[in-house]
Amino acid sequence: MTRFLVAAVAAAALALSAAGVAAPPQVRGRAFVVENGATGEVLLAHYARERVPIASITKLMTVLLTLEHARPGDVVTVSPFAAEVGESSADLRAGERLTVLELLEAALIQSANDAADALAFYVGHGSEERFVAMMNARARRLGLRDTHFVRPDGLDAAGHVSSARDVTLLARILMHRPLVRKIVRMRAATISRGRTLHTWNDLLSSYPGIFGVKTGHTSAAGWSEVAAARRRGVTIYATLLGSPDRSTRNADLSQLLDWGFARYRPAALVVKGRAYASAELGYGREPLPLVASGSLTPSVRVNVPFVRRVVAADAADLPVTRGQTLGRIEVFQRGRLLGSVPLVASRSVTRPGLAGRAGWYAARTLDHLGGWFS
Repeated sequence: MTRFLVAAVAAAALALSAAGVAAPPQVRGRAFVVENGATGEVLLAHYARERVPIASITKLMTVLLTLEHARPGDVVTVSPFAAEVGESSADLRAGERLTVLELLEAALIQSANDAADALAFYVGHGSEERFVAMMNARARRLGLRDTHFVRPDGLDAAGHVSSARDVTLLARILMHRPLVRKIVRMRAATISRGRTLHTWNDLLSSYPGIFGVKTGHTSAAGWSEVAAARRRGVTIYATLLGSPDRSTRNADLSQLLDWGFARYRPAALVVKGRAYASAELGYGREPLPLVASGSLTPSVRVNVPFVRRVVAADAADLPVTRGQTLGRIEVFQRGRLLGSVPLVASRSVTRPGLAGRAGWYAARTLDHLGGWFS
């Protein structure tokens, strides 16, 4: 019978050279971090745990709590307090009724403070203080150890701080929600009373592959943003806090994203049709090469070894049909599975008839007898 009980395992430690990859960019700002969006692996960081103001990036937590405690179709009545909040707004009026979805769009696209506060009053059942307590409790449960919230909108307030590490983690968590991913990549939207929302995220129109996430600016926080982009199967998050101006923030974030993507290159880790193992067939037949049924060419981290592991039959029953699956080849990098490809029979092999099997057994017996008398 085909034997998988004793698996053939072959490991090859390989790495792509990072020769020619540019040095980390010179970035102006209080703190930054660059991460792999799928794994959370930190690729580059500068004061990533420093507690600093984060301005409207705060609204990511406001949105998360709203989605956890309300439905997009719920109708919210705008409180007088929310309508009077200053700076960036969606021109909300006290007593006006909008859906949660409209307020989410206003908070994420136009970074509207009045929309964020309206959501906070709704979810906090009329109490901003209660909502802020919910924000801090949720931050603790998420492991945001550098974060303390004072307001739901991110306007400057003593003790309202977070870190590049924390806001990146928060953004990655929130971006698991399809509705958020849809909203944060929008450059504009229209809500009730014909109001048009416009994004503050300049990179949405200038950086290839970007799909979010959130900007922020106050006098205390400077110009900040957590950005997410995807190229060649790799997602990179880059967060920059406390940049001196808007154009510098945009340019430096673009450089950070570029540097992150340069850490990864496509590599032909498995080649279709190449033999990676063989299986014994018996009856004097030549071992059967097992070939990859497809190719695996993911983008992998440069200068980090990856391992190919082959798990395949060491013997196969006859007959065997070409293309029959007899194993697999797996590729790992730092313990993470990058992909798996079936290993299949490279050719068909029939089972010998009764006469052929009898002749093979007879020949083997003679060989054994000859060994006894030699």
